[in-house]
Amino acid sequence: MSVVERQEWDVVVVGAGGAGLRAAIEARERGARTAVICKSLFGKAHTVMAEGGIAAAMGNVNSGDNWQVHFRDTMRGGKFLNQWRMAELHATEAPDRVWELETWGALFDRTADGRISQRNFGGHEYPRLAHVGDRTGLELIRTLQQKIVSLQQEDMKETGDYESRLKVYQECTVTRVLKDGNHVAGVFCYERESGRFFVLEAPSVVIATGGIGKSFKVTSNSWEYTGDGHALALLAGAPLLNMEFVQFHPTGMVWPPSVKGILVTESVRGDGGVLRNSDGKRFMFDYIPDVFKEKYAQSEEEGDRWYEDPDHNRRPPELLPRDEVARAINSEVKAGRGSPHGGVFLDVSTRMPADVIRRRLPSMYHQFKELADVDITAEAMEVGPTCHYVMGGIAVDSESAGGRGGPRRVGARGGGGGRGRGHRQARP
Repeated sequence: MSVVERQEWDVVVVGAGGAGLRAAIEARERGARTAVICKSLFGKAHTVMAEGGIAAAMGNVNSGDNWQVHFRDTMRGGKFLNQWRMAELHATEAPDRVWELETWGALFDRTADGRISQRNFGGHEYPRLAHVGDRTGLELIRTLQQKIVSLQQEDMKETGDYESRLKVYQECTVTRVLKDGNHVAGVFCYERESGRFFVLEAPSVVIATGGIGKSFKVTSNSWEYTGDGHALALLAGAPLLNMEFVQFHPTGMVWPPSVKGILVTESVRGDGGVLRNSDGKRFMFDYIPDVFKEKYAQSEEEGDRWYEDPDHNRRPPELLPRDEVARAINSEVKAGRGSPHGGVFLDVSTRMPADVIRRRLPSMYHQFKELADVDITAEAMEVGPTCHYVMGGIAVDSESAGGRGGPRRVGARGGGGGRGRGHRQARP
């Protein structure tokens, strides 16, 4: 009978995206020997596909912003079904996390006076998204990767072994969270290339495996998002909640087929992109819910003025929360006013010159030009709702803080998006 290799760690983090790497850094810096397991290669997590930015009320572009407004926007965007404490923690802690990334080497775009630049996004009253062009997620992963490497270099100097306190297991899959009675005891894994089984024993397991986007045929999510973490937690006895809360981003590409499902970042609309139906009408003005009417323009003229003078004009309805925009697009398509391929038209060139588009949206410009021969500086994109983000996940205790020797829990973090509805820890 074959012998399964067993290793002992203080903390095992399942998943090596933004949430997983940040959890591993925190555990290692608090003195815990930490193992990280990633299903693909290190740095290939879906986080790299986050484009628009990180929501944080730093007030760098508009001093009227603060965490209370961010919290209100988050609760309103979630129809007040949010776990309010998680949304509050997100709103209050986000600026510190952005500044932390900068101290670790993240290179954010800057304002004219040198501060971290922030852009407009749907559902946010003020320009709030700290960004790196349209490749913010790539910069985030690069920064966290480098932080992991720097900690390993510190350990090498002290112990003579790069992986003595922090090790990354690449191309490995976890099939079970192991338990000893009612306590977490580690994870059972296998190497994807060789099929070799092994066990990582640990009193603490953090699940940071992302969402369930690949459950849907058309999705912006990469192949990793197959719901592994949800299944691991459920099999270990942790309850799932709100799994029906799947967000369909309103602007995924629907044509050409070579880019179908690829996200058109919300910052396109934040920078002035407009949505039109087959009649050429900016239809979003017909779909402003009563709860938002005081905050959104009632005419194209007012909406256009907002980009130059946001303090004296209301924002255009293209910047309504994602679910409202997605419903409006679906309504137009069902009414026969959609594009030829079942979406609507998103035009970013209305307000942005070609050189500005290439500077602010370089990844999207080159990606669509190469993959689909679509020049976003000169033609509208055909877009429609695509599966993007899952708010449901593992039930959590938002106040739990079990360190070494503390409560043994299955941990989890909701996948993608950064809407303040993610989940952190659950007791099986």
